[in-house]
Amino acid sequence: MRIALLTYSTKPRGGVVHTLALAEALVRAGHEVDVWTLGRGGDTTFFRRVDPRVGVRAVPLPDLDGEGVGPRILRSIRVLGEAFDADDYDVVHAQDCISANAALPCLRTVHHLDVFTTPELAACHDRAVREPSGLVCVSASVATEVRQGFGREAAVIPNGVDAERFAAAASPAGAEARGRWHDRLGRYVLALGGIEPRKGTLDLLEAHALLRDDHPDVRLVLAGGETLFDYRDYRERFDRRAAELGVEPVMLGVVDDDDVPSLVASAEAMGFVSTKEGFGLAAMESLAAGVPVVTRDLPVLREVFGASVAYGRDPREFATALATVLTAPPDAEPGRALARSYTWDAAAERHVELYRAHLARS
Repeated sequence: MRIALLTYSTKPRGGVVHTLALAEALVRAGHEVDVWTLGRGGDTTFFRRVDPRVGVRAVPLPDLDGEGVGPRILRSIRVLGEAFDADDYDVVHAQDCISANAALPCLRTVHHLDVFTTPELAACHDRAVREPSGLVCVSASVATEVRQGFGREAAVIPNGVDAERFAAAASPAGAEARGRWHDRLGRYVLALGGIEPRKGTLDLLEAHALLRDDHPDVRLVLAGGETLFDYRDYRERFDRRAAELGVEPVMLGVVDDDDVPSLVASAEAMGFVSTKEGFGLAAMESLAAGVPVVTRDLPVLREVFGASVAYGRDPREFATALATVLTAPPDAEPGRALARSYTWDAAAERHVELYRAHLARS
């Protein structure tokens, strides 16, 4: 099959990581795959090396000074839609609302449902669930939300995990790379994804402040943060609250993809307190590295992780859970085994079955 996968960014966001890993698994299975994306800021390829058998089609989207979120959403849809030709492919599969709006009719993966206040973005999100010819969700919990909110059925195909990559970073062979992070940062709780409402970063900040009495040497480290959306107000609230609490988080920004596994493996714990998730890939990668995870108590994360992580519902419970795993780290093997059970090759096989059924119906 000739397959087009579409995503909205070249940056290391969860949906983009998913898109690239799925594309590479599909080409390993013998299919032809192009990944279409928007190249903002002059980007011509993705944040990491991509299997050369995968075609990369980055459509230029120059930055415009003063452009608001709404107009940028509409321009992104228009520019990607004008460049993309569905007739070149057997299957067109979008991974987010922007690329789905650009490529309709198409298949679409709903990683999680969200609520937006920007009218253009809210309309983009709604149309990209209601109008695709077929839907995929990465967990049964999100598929249930789609059914209840939109009356649509979605196939459930979990994410894969590159468990070996993160396990290798935690092995004796990865000691030197881990040591560099430890020399730079000391002991730390890590959060990936930047400072934004969906990631619950303010709650993690509050939890870290509560943690200091018993673990004053443990720092809060935040990595990532490239996003299409404008979270300046939230970031300002975060900075004000950090100053009030006397907490100085380490802001690493976007970390080179080759360095992410050792950054994760060197952490004392992963703080994964998102308010919305579809699967929890970063948390699963942490388990693959043997790093304990504290996460928000959400149905989707209960579904995916079971008893392999510690749960909390608010900053005080997050702090308590972090203190527990820091003082008495849990057995890492159940989490490692869980991460190994999710593979991208298995996810690709399930997608191919879905594609064939879709083509037969069409």
